[in-house]
Amino acid sequence: MDISVVIPLYNEEESIPELYNWIKRVMNDNNFTYEVIFVNDGSTDRSWEIIEGLAKDDHHVHGIKFRRNYGKSPALYCGFEKAQGDVVITMDADLQDSPDEIPELYRMIVEDGNDLVSGYKQNRSQGDPLSKTIPTKLFNATARKVSGIKNLHDFNCGLKAYRSDVVKNIEVYGEMHRYMPYLAKNAGFDKIAEKPVHHQARKFGKSKFMGWNRFVNGYLDLITLWFLSSFGRKPMHVFGFLGSLMFFIGFIAAAVIGAQKLWAVSHGIPARLVTDMPYFYISLTMMIIGTQLFLAGFVADLVSRSSQGRNEYQIEKTI
Repeated sequence: MDISVVIPLYNEEESIPELYNWIKRVMNDNNFTYEVIFVNDGSTDRSWEIIEGLAKDDHHVHGIKFRRNYGKSPALYCGFEKAQGDVVITMDADLQDSPDEIPELYRMIVEDGNDLVSGYKQNRSQGDPLSKTIPTKLFNATARKVSGIKNLHDFNCGLKAYRSDVVKNIEVYGEMHRYMPYLAKNAGFDKIAEKPVHHQARKFGKSKFMGWNRFVNGYLDLITLWFLSSFGRKPMHVFGFLGSLMFFIGFIAAAVIGAQKLWAVSHGIPARLVTDMPYFYISLTMMIIGTQLFLAGFVADLVSRSSQGRNEYQIEKTI
């Protein structure tokens, strides 16, 4: 199979039929063999009924229905597991991503040899509010700096193309869908390209995401991903180092205080009690915190990357 299109959605009943007909037309015009996988992320409208109707009439349509809303990353994870195409393309269901971009995205994977091609909404729709566009610019600048992927301008664009090996060998969870290029890079898929794509105004409903909230969450997720990619398999290198450093400084400070006390006593000079000196408690606190950090690193090393059930989701139905 040439292409699997994975579409996570939440309450998009108006746009699903139009989106699928558009995808179908593009696929037929280019003679692609394909499948379209709709992942219904706990929608409360008629989205699932529409997907079931499409699947009855067309064998290219498949669906996954979550019992409740988990988020975009879990939806992509389950869609990737089901995908069978040589190239996997993701897009949003709100008609802001154009299926007309699919042939060129496919070509950039198959002919140009890229592992991942990310869309770049260079000229964003005028309908996007400043509360969405300004955090997006800040978010992308931060992501480029931390990830080291300098050629991407829009990490969070939903329109992306992946070589099948990429989606089968990366783990997307939580809200890490924003960092798919970074996840791919950390997994060894470093041929990452960007394609300017057309961005359309939302035709139905309203955006499910608030800009500033997304930026704050995205920033925290980026810190997490940076730590996991750098120290996820060796947390002791971070906590152990910091703990040892704090313990060493605290121990030296306590030793200096003790030495001063002994010197004063040995020379018959009156001196304050050690327990009356604030520096003693500061050094003691540093030693305690250093020990705790060291132990935290040791425990983290034991449980590193062994979380059970992180990607287990309650799926009600599949088609």
